Amino acid sequence: MRPLPDLAAVILWMAGALLSFSANALAVRELAPALGLFEILGARAGAGLAVVGLVALARGRSLAPSRLPIHGLRNIAHWFGNYAWSVGVTLLPLGVVFALEFTTPAWVTLLAVLILRERLTVSRAGAVGLGFLGVLVILRPGFAALQPASLLVLAAALGFAITAVATKALTRHDSTLVILFWMNAMQLPLNLAAAWLVPSAPAVAFEPLHHGIGLAVVCGAGLSSHWCLTNAYRRGDAILVVPLDFLRLPLIALIAWRIYGEPLDPWLFAGAGLIVGGIVWNLARETRTRAGPGQPAPKWSPVRRR
Repeated sequence: MRPLPDLAAVILWMAGALLSFSANALAVRELAPALGLFEILGARAGAGLAVVGLVALARGRSLAPSRLPIHGLRNIAHWFGNYAWSVGVTLLPLGVVFALEFTTPAWVTLLAVLILRERLTVSRAGAVGLGFLGVLVILRPGFAALQPASLLVLAAALGFAITAVATKALTRHDSTLVILFWMNAMQLPLNLAAAWLVPSAPAVAFEPLHHGIGLAVVCGAGLSSHWCLTNAYRRGDAILVVPLDFLRLPLIALIAWRIYGEPLDPWLFAGAGLIVGGIVWNLARETRTRAGPGQPAPKWSPVRRR
């Protein structure tokens, strides 16, 4: 029998993921005046490559990929998504960036139907429709929030969706260590080449203490965020994990309000509510469907059985 989800463990792992994602966004914003984005992302990829390589070496795991072209597609899409998201972090209110990033599940639904030939149900279509309606509420075409950077973050969400679909295909053949290793191995030279071709002009001098801490946070949070999120999914189903992930939005909005004085825009929360509502509705329908006709949806309990 599959172990029942451990509610306490899911909440703890998701707390780690929420703090990691938020810390990463703050660190990128603090580092951007002193370092170019490609330099920041290159440092993150280099640190990830070293850590994953050492873990694989210590465990005696092979890092040979089975589907190298799919790894290439995944990592180029992820590299673009990371860069576009980082640009948004430096130019837009952090709440707007996180809200627009939540459109990724809608993009995944569309791509899964087109590429993986998955079935488009009423709830899936509704989640896509509400997601894009939420985007319109947040951006309010014609208002100041509609900036090129907003469209860039939407493109980043599409890049993350391509990454998710490719990852789903890769997990059938490769381990998590292999996927993470080749992600960093491919993105490191891309970032180094981009930093050389498009050199940045720092607005401020690099301060070893302040910016050094920020760089360490980017490298650490880049790994810990995905590590915590993956473990949360191992302990509980998506119907619990995804809604907890949406707590990133009010958390980062409050942090940005407190640190940077960014206003708490009611339109942002209204649009995010539409996006979140559509995704949670779809997850609830999926859970009931998989439970089978006449069967209750999975119950959450802190007790684990084997």
